[in-house]
Amino acid sequence: MAESESNRCGYCAIVGRPNVGKSTFLNATVGQKLAITSRKPQTTRHSILGVKTLKEGQVVFVDTPGIHQRGDHAMNRYLNRTAKTMLADVDVVLFIVEADRWNKEDEGVVEAVKKSGKPVILVINKIDLLKDKQKLLPFMEMLAGLHDFSEVIPISASKFRNIKDVEKAVLKYLPESENIFPEDQITDRPERFFAAELIREQLTRRYAKEIPYSVTVEIEKFVEEGNLYRIDALIWVERPGQKKIIIGHKGEALKEVAKQARLEMEQMFERKVFLNTWVKVKKSWSSDENALNKLGYFE
Repeated sequence: MAESESNRCGYCAIVGRPNVGKSTFLNATVGQKLAITSRKPQTTRHSILGVKTLKEGQVVFVDTPGIHQRGDHAMNRYLNRTAKTMLADVDVVLFIVEADRWNKEDEGVVEAVKKSGKPVILVINKIDLLKDKQKLLPFMEMLAGLHDFSEVIPISASKFRNIKDVEKAVLKYLPESENIFPEDQITDRPERFFAAELIREQLTRRYAKEIPYSVTVEIEKFVEEGNLYRIDALIWVERPGQKKIIIGHKGEALKEVAKQARLEMEQMFERKVFLNTWVKVKKSWSSDENALNKLGYFE
């Protein structure tokens, strides 16, 4: 891409409480699934870069875990730390809220973005779900009184509405600079990372509320053989009862999880995938800082 003197490039953190649509926005803006999604809070556990190259420059979006006030064990502290740490290292912040829904966790995010001292663009998501559209303007006015937001933009990430408006707004607050990443690159995460995330996505979507928070996935083998990936994945849970539920009767539940995850991988990687999965118990791994670190949970 021919770059001019006015080319802009930099980092933009996507922040907000859980379940406001941060990951859906990231996937919509880069035009490909990078972040796994579900209706359950705290589905996102890692920061993920999504690179959007435009005519006028390049925005490096950083999707972060939802900032929340739920529980105080090692995993909760890690998630909040990861999100808040990112605020110090970016050029602009995208604060996403849900249309006509506001709670104490949103208030906590406002305090965090205020402390960052960075330009903050307020994005009001899920406007398509707002039955009474007349509520939107008073809601925007209420939010405008909480902080001096650089811009306020209503969107629907799932319907791709006003996504380009957000991209253009973010670009204005980035420094003049050459692009950081090649034009055809959309993330810095390796395929091995996405393999683990796609398995965890299936587990998060399928099981009752308590199980997904006790599950993590570790890739033990990732081997390329021609047009085939051979992947061995280990699913860690915290209790024997959880292992039994995930495996299911005669292993049928685990087979279905592996099948759907494999299909998602084949679509993302654009090649055949041979996937083996096992389930093991590591007691209270999500409450143990050392265990989290060994399983890849570090900033």
